[in-house]
Amino acid sequence: MLRAREIARRAAVGQDAAAAELKRSAELISAKDGDVRAFASRPAMLAPGTGPLAGIACGVKDIIDTAGLPTGMGSPIYDGWQPRADAPIVMALKAAGATVAGKTQTTAFAFLDPAPTRNPHELDASPGGSSAGSAAAVAAGMIPLALGTQTGGSVIRPAAYCGVAAIKPSYALLPTVGVKPFSWSLDTVGLMAASADDLGFALAALTGRSDLDASPAELKGLRIGISRQDFAGASDPASDAALKRVADLAASAGAKLVDLASPAALAEAFQAHGPLQDFEAVQALAWEYAEHRASLPPKLRAYLESARATTPRQYDEARRLSRRGRDACRDVFAEVDVVISHAAPGEAPATLASTGDSKFNRLWTLLGTPCATIPLMRGPRGLPVSFQIIGRFGHDDHVIAVAKALEKLVGSIG
Repeated sequence: MLRAREIARRAAVGQDAAAAELKRSAELISAKDGDVRAFASRPAMLAPGTGPLAGIACGVKDIIDTAGLPTGMGSPIYDGWQPRADAPIVMALKAAGATVAGKTQTTAFAFLDPAPTRNPHELDASPGGSSAGSAAAVAAGMIPLALGTQTGGSVIRPAAYCGVAAIKPSYALLPTVGVKPFSWSLDTVGLMAASADDLGFALAALTGRSDLDASPAELKGLRIGISRQDFAGASDPASDAALKRVADLAASAGAKLVDLASPAALAEAFQAHGPLQDFEAVQALAWEYAEHRASLPPKLRAYLESARATTPRQYDEARRLSRRGRDACRDVFAEVDVVISHAAPGEAPATLASTGDSKFNRLWTLLGTPCATIPLMRGPRGLPVSFQIIGRFGHDDHVIAVAKALEKLVGSIG
């Protein structure tokens, strides 16, 4: 995979060097995307910018507005739709010197109907969703950085399935203005890259927060909570093995492991994700449902028909349970420094008809806490298996620091 920090270092020599790095990415996309199908549209040429991310080609999920390229939402309803302005997150990319390499494929309106993208590790396996193209483009080594979004598990899960690093930052750290909403209380912009080190480097450049490019944490004495999220259901043996392996590695480095119980308030918050999302999604997609219902894909259409039954009373109760969950989460982080958990139920599904299950991601999205994932090992089918690191709200720098430290222990999955 392409390394963002290394590319930026080489490109810092000057515009010619940055242009050469972008030319290489463009050639890799042309060579590989016929099989992987990660991109929905691409510009005619890639021109270098000026800044810490100069020379870095970045994929932008195709629900994020771009003035220079169509924003198709993964739906024929928006074929050829050309926004007049870049979303603020795209402007932040450009201000930091990055170049938009293209719009990456998304499931329709970031829901569950699969995108055309394929998993680079096994072309008949799911790349996950909804940020399928972003994860696959980085995993295939076409680009060093990509933007995704997460409402349930749409950054962490596809990153885990495709074997790349990713961060879903604290809620609203990155702006969602100019991103097609699905559930405005949950929607979060995230990043995908080859490594946790690249994530910290890029996130710091995008936000102007230098502390996010944190040095690796000291694992000795670090209190790591282990959450198996029993309220979410069962995980596959491969995901269980990954969680045990990273826990053992951390313990060998001197970390203190704490098995976490699941407070009732967190289980209730997990259940609240559904009605909260349902109520907001009906409103966010009201025009598409009213005016273009027949053009909506089957899973999304059926979901919106069902979600319309969610009442304001149920929505208000879901918001109340969410607040209780955030209170309980603060209590959890009084006991531990970070939490590790499953990033996905296991390896990527062995079918392109499924985007997988976000059940191990939804709680943390609801709580707004920062989450990072890095690939750890390969499962019985030879596909990547990952884990995720969760921190307290606003402590994104600490999550990145721990991810970098664990990344050094883990090494490469090959």
